[in-house]
Amino acid sequence: MSYLVLARKWRPKIFSEVVGQQHILRALINGLDQNRLHHAFLFAGVRGIGKTTLARILAKSLNCEQGISSSPCGACNSCKEVDNGHYIDLIEVDAASRTGVDDTRELIDNVRYAPSRGSYKVYLIDEVHMLSVSSFNALLKTLEEPPSYAKFLFATTEPQKLPATILSRCIQFNLRRLDLNQISGYLSHVLRQEDIDFELNALTVLARAADGSMRDALSLLDQAISFGGGSVNYEDVHQMLGTIEQTQLYNIVTFLLRKDGKNLLEQSMQLSFQCHDFTIVINELLSLLQRIAIVQMVPDIDHVEEWGRGVEHIRAFAQQFSPENIQLLYQIALHSKRDLLYAADPKSGFDMMLLRMLSFQPRMISKLSEHDSISEMGSGSIDEESFKDIPTVPALHSQKIIRQSSMNEKINVGKDKTRKITKDNWINIVGNLDLGTTLSRQLADNSVFISSIDDKIHLSLSPEFIHLATLKSKKCFNSALSKQLGYELSLIFEKSIDSTDNPKDSSSKQSLMKQQLAIESIHNDPDVDAIRQAFDARVVESSIRSID
Repeated sequence: MSYLVLARKWRPKIFSEVVGQQHILRALINGLDQNRLHHAFLFAGVRGIGKTTLARILAKSLNCEQGISSSPCGACNSCKEVDNGHYIDLIEVDAASRTGVDDTRELIDNVRYAPSRGSYKVYLIDEVHMLSVSSFNALLKTLEEPPSYAKFLFATTEPQKLPATILSRCIQFNLRRLDLNQISGYLSHVLRQEDIDFELNALTVLARAADGSMRDALSLLDQAISFGGGSVNYEDVHQMLGTIEQTQLYNIVTFLLRKDGKNLLEQSMQLSFQCHDFTIVINELLSLLQRIAIVQMVPDIDHVEEWGRGVEHIRAFAQQFSPENIQLLYQIALHSKRDLLYAADPKSGFDMMLLRMLSFQPRMISKLSEHDSISEMGSGSIDEESFKDIPTVPALHSQKIIRQSSMNEKINVGKDKTRKITKDNWINIVGNLDLGTTLSRQLADNSVFISSIDDKIHLSLSPEFIHLATLKSKKCFNSALSKQLGYELSLIFEKSIDSTDNPKDSSSKQSLMKQQLAIESIHNDPDVDAIRQAFDARVVESSIRSID
């Protein structure tokens, strides 16, 4: 007897055997049990996810000799013939090969005849989006007024290509990609039933490679069994798929953290000797960086444990890299994947990606000593304690310096009574007062600093602003300033003889000067210059803001 591949042998024959898709199963089961079924169904989703499988189970449920039920017996002639693909009242059409209007008209002519044996004549049209416009038009009238005994089951990977007139006459079910746990769990069930030895982490690798498709996962499992000589183990699966081991990924990220170019290129050489597909390697690196970013931004997320034994490494990396750094590395990897096609060869393109990551990485102060090399940690594993306390500096370090300087200035001005208030810092102090848009705010904005003696601050007002100095506005101004500085003081207002001495003019000049300094700081920043040269970018000066 010829060998039956796992994807066909383990194809679900009843609804209870279907993995996932509970939102669809519930609707179909209730519809069958209550005999409330539409005449046209559209199953949409990626390849190998169960579209035609669900359609065949539905056809079997409709024509089981024991009666319409969500649990067909599977033993009667009708059920067996549906399973074997020979049931006379189940007409399966591959729209990819029969796209012409003549084929569709032949099918429609056949609809006129009642079912030969079953209760319903079921038409299963796979890849229905491949039908021509004329074919859809010919089918439309039948979908509007179908015979009571006819059911239409459509399957497609691209529902957006179907005309709206067809979609509006169908009940649409969108099948979801299966997650890693669903696929690996089913693969382990299959292997136990087949009495085949396996390693659970090897199934996780296969599930990830299947990309949500159970059929692809079973096909890969067949290949892995043959490759492993009757067993499925982690090392063989990696070698078969050409994927990179997680330890090698962790090594790459660790060398990036240490800015160790020599070991990075040696790691690339090892991958080349192992005949790895560098596109797949970059995909794996992108996946790792994405997980690190998730842990950094959403540290309390629930499903991280699903990532397997690498969670602790991911958490360690999330602590050692700044979020800006991870985002930058991700973008470089993404662009490098696109540019790999244009490189002299895949390895040189991968090497350039690593060198870009080294060049554009934010400055770091590494506390790793030379004897803490990964090769001496044992089996290429990573000792998180060896790089636990590495401090990082954000990419645009000049902005951090500006922020830090500004913060220090605020602390010194707002908590230190011994610092003398001067004309230079007066405008900044007043600008930070919580006065809203009241009369006291106008008073503060138009008051010119004269001198500060003990707890008394002498201010002057131009004649046109003297009306702002009401008792209430002066009291609010005095209270807000005392709160800002942290000690009680009193304001003494004087009428200014020189009406040209306006604090707003001085503030405008100071703001202009700060803005110019900020623009110069960005233009002179070496990190910005490196990014500008690498990506042929330009600085938009109107987007630069001075940080006070």
